[in-house]
Amino acid sequence: MMKQCVFFFSFVVFFFFHFPATLAQPSQAPAPSGPTNITQILEKAGQYTTLMRLMKSTQVADQINTQLNNSNQGLTVFAPTDNAFSNLKAGTLNSLTDEQKVQLIQFHIIPNFLSISQFQTVSNPLRTQAGNSNNGEFPLNVTTSGNQVNVSTGIVDATVANTIYTDNSLAVYQVDKVLLPLDIFAAPSPAEAPAPAKSKKKAPAAAADSPSSNDASLDSSDGVILMGRGKGVAFGFAAMVAFLL
Repeated sequence: MMKQCVFFFSFVVFFFFHFPATLAQPSQAPAPSGPTNITQILEKAGQYTTLMRLMKSTQVADQINTQLNNSNQGLTVFAPTDNAFSNLKAGTLNSLTDEQKVQLIQFHIIPNFLSISQFQTVSNPLRTQAGNSNNGEFPLNVTTSGNQVNVSTGIVDATVANTIYTDNSLAVYQVDKVLLPLDIFAAPSPAEAPAPAKSKKKAPAAAADSPSSNDASLDSSDGVILMGRGKGVAFGFAAMVAFLL
């Protein structure tokens, strides 16, 4: 009897010390991963403060997050570093309208997911969220050399320097220059010089340069009268001489 009690007591002690957590609380399920957030990705990567500020002020960040979490199409984002923005001409960003700032950020976004290897097979120009690329407004062209990807806008030539983030729906690539679209930053074509005015030739003043017919007739009639008067005077003088003789 004593041995049975000791055995039972030992079993209880063993069970109590080896399974306390199991008895105290049930096992927890793993915490679900949060929705994709582009600004959190950039913030974690560092050196993208200017890009994040522009994304927030233009509300493009919200558009990206909404599209990523409500669509299966995916996105590709080219992310210029703070150093790339600092290399822009002074006052470049401040000179843009609110609409142009939206277009500038949207020009860095391709509305589908592209891995590094897929850049080798895409057709140029790439369509971005900024607008039409076929009529020269927002063309974006890529060329590849091995694993290196070069991006050309017609204004700048940039290089993909690093992969910041990639999954099955979002790819974020670091670029060493801000992608400046033609529609916003192309130099305006010089205005055409106005055509020289045609000189108008003045018609000769007929009345001033040539005598009129009335003047001619007056001159001729005056001559006839003077000749008649001259003949009358001569005839009278001859008659007077004859009378005296």
